Amino acid sequence: MSQPAAWGDRFLLWIDGVGGYLVCRDDVLMIGQAVPGSRAAVPLVGDLSRQHAVLERLGDRYLLRPLETTRVDSRPVNSPVPLCDGAVLDLGRTVRLRFRQPHALSASARLEFLSPHQTVPRVDAVVLMAEACLLGNSSNNHVVCRDWKHDLVLFRKNGDLACRAAAPFEVNGIECSGATRLPIPSRVVGTDFSFSLEALS
Repeated sequence: MSQPAAWGDRFLLWIDGVGGYLVCRDDVLMIGQAVPGSRAAVPLVGDLSRQHAVLERLGDRYLLRPLETTRVDSRPVNSPVPLCDGAVLDLGRTVRLRFRQPHALSASARLEFLSPHQTVPRVDAVVLMAEACLLGNSSNNHVVCRDWKHDLVLFRKNGDLACRAAAPFEVNGIECSGATRLPIPSRVVGTDFSFSLEALS
């Protein structure tokens, strides 16, 4: 298996009226305790190791590689295990997450918090972004935005981040339509939505 890069390719997605999300774009991610000097891409405040488990995306599926005490769907795991949509991950004694891969045609996934533990900075969920991340009112989207009329797609384009929406929108005050590159940081505003992207080292 590949080794996770320190911190990795991450950014923060703040969606007005919906919540905040840590978006991780690397294929291999370390999950660990949020302590000074932590190199975890998903740093959690909780009773777990600094390097507790590794998540790896292989095509359209995910493997969890435990480094410390880990259970998947209440079963102890000591070797890499594939994750299915809805799998519950117990890390250490108290940290509990749910793995979701809601869209059948997308390799992107989401980690939800089932225990009170949070990341640093605090967000509502972690998005594991493959080629695209779907935002909108459908329960199959990676980020569910219940009051939006149309879906919006964040996607990779020549190494950059871009977005596509059905209606015109503004990026940092400039009107755009169709597929548009998104710098980080940026502010995106449409007729029924608005969100910000923030860099995270």
